Amino acid sequence: MARTGNKNIQAKLVLLGDMGTGKTSLVLRFVTGKFLEYQESTIGAAFFTQVLSLNEATIKFDIWDTAGQERYHSLAPMYYRGAAAAVVVYDITSMDSFLRAKKWVLEVQRQANPTLIMFLAGNKADLEDKRKVGSEEGEQYAKENGLVFLETSAKTAQNVNELFYEIAKKLAKASPSRQSGIKLHSRSPQNSRRMTWFNKMEKLTKTMAVSEMNIHLQALPTCYKI
Repeated sequence: MARTGNKNIQAKLVLLGDMGTGKTSLVLRFVTGKFLEYQESTIGAAFFTQVLSLNEATIKFDIWDTAGQERYHSLAPMYYRGAAAAVVVYDITSMDSFLRAKKWVLEVQRQANPTLIMFLAGNKADLEDKRKVGSEEGEQYAKENGLVFLETSAKTAQNVNELFYEIAKKLAKASPSRQSGIKLHSRSPQNSRRMTWFNKMEKLTKTMAVSEMNIHLQALPTCYKI
């Protein structure tokens, strides 16, 4: 647990990338500790929460896992605008997904808030024998564009927790007065978890049509099920 007197920070985190790169599997591995061999494609977006306790702060992530299909691309700005951090994911066995990841990086750099923290994750590192994108290539691109780079595997859990802990550490160091997508709370994130979800959904219902609203209901976290 975080030490007494430490900051409680609520931060919006978004995952972007092509369909099939394993974004949902990464989030599920982080949130539930589980991996499914077959994972249905996300429709629109899915919402999850998770809390991490660091020495300097307790971070409550509001995680938006966006769909990779092209037909949902126009919805993406809804999620990365105002986000505190983003993870752009590609599949190391697919050069096309890496090239697409570069396009996502450019889009977010142009349209998201300028203080957003961005990570590049080369997923499916367990498929080394099918690799099409070298780790050096991903690392070099990340370095040239101011990103933090990690290769991950949702299947084996390689670097999954490390990815989210590194994001949390960077958010804890950021100044909330200057960082978009971060909120400070005087009460513990655990106590406000249920309220946060329903307040979010209430706000969405007031600003979205029913057809848009449906995409947010795909992944209600277990802790909110009654």
